[in-house]
Amino acid sequence: MKNNAEKAAGVEEIEQALFETQKKIYPRAISGYYANLRWFMVWFTQILFYGTAWLTWNDRQAVLFDLAARKFYIFGLVFWPQDFIYLAVLLIISALLLFLVTAVAGRVFCGYACPQSVYTEIFMWIERKIEGDRSARIKLDGNALSARKILLKTAKHAAWIAVALWTGFTFVGYFTPIHTLSQEVFNLSLGPWQLFWILFYALATYGNAGWMREQVCKYMCPYARFQSAMFDKDTLTVTYDASRGEPRGARGKKSDYKAQGLGTCVDCNICVQVCPTGIDIRNGLQYECIGCALCVDACDQVMDKMEYPKGLIRYTTEHALTEKLDHKGILQRMLRPRILIYTGILALVILMTALSVALRSPLKFDVIRDRGLPRVTENGSIDNVYRLQIMNTDENPRRYVIEVKGIPGVTIVSDAEFEMPAATTRFIPARIRVPAGVAKKGSNKITFIVRDRDNEQLSVAEKAAFLIPR
Repeated sequence: MKNNAEKAAGVEEIEQALFETQKKIYPRAISGYYANLRWFMVWFTQILFYGTAWLTWNDRQAVLFDLAARKFYIFGLVFWPQDFIYLAVLLIISALLLFLVTAVAGRVFCGYACPQSVYTEIFMWIERKIEGDRSARIKLDGNALSARKILLKTAKHAAWIAVALWTGFTFVGYFTPIHTLSQEVFNLSLGPWQLFWILFYALATYGNAGWMREQVCKYMCPYARFQSAMFDKDTLTVTYDASRGEPRGARGKKSDYKAQGLGTCVDCNICVQVCPTGIDIRNGLQYECIGCALCVDACDQVMDKMEYPKGLIRYTTEHALTEKLDHKGILQRMLRPRILIYTGILALVILMTALSVALRSPLKFDVIRDRGLPRVTENGSIDNVYRLQIMNTDENPRRYVIEVKGIPGVTIVSDAEFEMPAATTRFIPARIRVPAGVAKKGSNKITFIVRDRDNEQLSVAEKAAFLIPR
C-alpha cells in the first residue's frame, strides 16, 4: 500500500504530465529546394489573392460576389442564386482533389498552400527581419523588458497588424466592389458591416498567423485528425530513414562513423529547429507534420557538410523503405486502384461541370399566374393574367419575344416583345386570351415560350395552367 505522500506525489506527477506547459516554438530559417518551393507558393497564392480583386472585366470587377444584388461574377461568367448547384459541385471537386492529393503525397496542401501555413510563413518572415533569427529571438524573449525590446516588439506587431488589415480589406473587397471600398476607407465612410468584417478577418489573420500558428494545425484543424484514413503504405510522406540514420550520435567530419557503430544522423537537431510545428521527424510520422519538408532541406545541408549521401530525411513511402524501392518503383506503386478511382471520378465531375457551364442557357424564366379570377370579355373570350420572371444571365442586352401555345386560338394581348438589359431580372406581365368555346371548362394546359429575337436557337419553354370559369 502506498502512503499518502506517495499517493500525493503520484497525483502531482500525473497532473504535470496532463497539463504540461506549451513551449513556444522558434523555427529556424532554412534555404533549399523545398523552402524555395514553399516561398514560390506564398508568392503565387498572395499575388492571386491580393491581385485578382483589382482586375476588371467588362467595366466591372472581374471576381465579385455581390451579395446585395445576388450576382456572382467570375470573369466572363455570371452566377445567380439559382446556380447554387455549382457551388455544391465546386465543394465536391475540392474534396475529391484533397483526397487525391493526400492519398498521393500526404499533407502537402497543408505545407504549401493552406492559408494558415502561408500567412504563418509571412508573419514569421516579418518576425525574423525585425527580431532576428532563432537564437536572436530566443535571447530577446529571455531578456528583461527594455526600450529596445519594446521597440522591436511594437514594430513587429505593427507590421503584423498592417498585413492583417490589408488581408481583411482585400477579402471584403471580393464582396463589395474594391474600388468603392477603397474610396470609403480613404474617406472614413465605411458602413458598419464592412468595418466589422474587415476587422473580423484582420483579427483572425493576426491571431492565427501571429499568435496561434502551429496550434491551429495541431488542435483546431480537423484535416490533421482524419488524414490517416487517407494514407496507405504507398503514400509519399516526409520520412526519416532509420535504417541509415540509427544509431545517431555526434562525431567529427573525418571520423569513421561506421567503426564507431553509428548511423549517418549526427543528432544535430536542426531538423527539429526548422520545423514549423516543432516535432522531431525522427520519431516517425506524426499527425502534427504538415509535409513542408523543411527538415529535408536542413538534413541535406548537414549531409553535404559531412560528405554523406543525401536523403536521410526525404519524401518516400513505407513500401519504398521496407522493400528498398527506387524512384521508378515508387511511381509504379503510386498508380494504385484508389488513385485511379479518385482521378477518374474527379476528371468526370470536372468535365461534366465544365460542359454544364459552357452549355448553360443565358435565358431563364418562371411563370407565376395572377391570383385574380379569369376575366370574361364582352365577346365571350377569356383572359388570364400571368407574371413572367425573366432572367438574362448574359452580360449583353438581349431582346426577347414571348409566344404561347396549347389551346386553339390562344393569343397574347399584352406586349409580346421586350428588351432585357445585361445581367438583370424582370417581371413581365402577360395577358393571355382564349376565344369562347375552344377549351373545356376548368384548367387547361398551355406553354409559354420565350425566345431570343436574334438567335432562334435560344429559347426556353415553361408550362402553365389556363383557367376557364365553369
